Amino acid sequence: MLRQQTSGVRRHCVNALLADLVLIVHFAFVLFVVGGLALILIGAAAGWQWVRNFWFRIAHLAAIAFVAAESLVGVWCPLTVWEDALRGTGSDMSFIARWVRAMLFWNLPEWVFTVAYCAFALATVATWWWMRPERAHKQQGAPQRPLSSASDSS
Repeated sequence: MLRQQTSGVRRHCVNALLADLVLIVHFAFVLFVVGGLALILIGAAAGWQWVRNFWFRIAHLAAIAFVAAESLVGVWCPLTVWEDALRGTGSDMSFIARWVRAMLFWNLPEWVFTVAYCAFALATVATWWWMRPERAHKQQGAPQRPLSSASDSS
């Protein structure tokens, strides 16, 4: 009997720890989306070239597009679902988890979030025209070859 209780307590602690980890990953994702756009806008004004990095920008656009799309079709965020499943109905949150959760989850109607996510996605798309991302076209140290025109090929 004691072994079953110990096993249940251990499982509860592991699930609570995993739920906290999922919550921290969720917070990092939100920070990437919100902070990424802020850094792109600040970087445009400050002349930072790294905010033009194509792979950073495509990852950022994909992240907010995913959030807006799942909101438009009425799908819950998989990280939220996973965290809730790990917590179960009666598990307590750690101190950090309570504060991170309070920053992430607000008690507003769903349509408010859908509008906010779509507006944020449109703002992110607009930065692709205002401050275009750049691909790395040349390898470091590789000799540059001039582009040939149609009249050069014979």
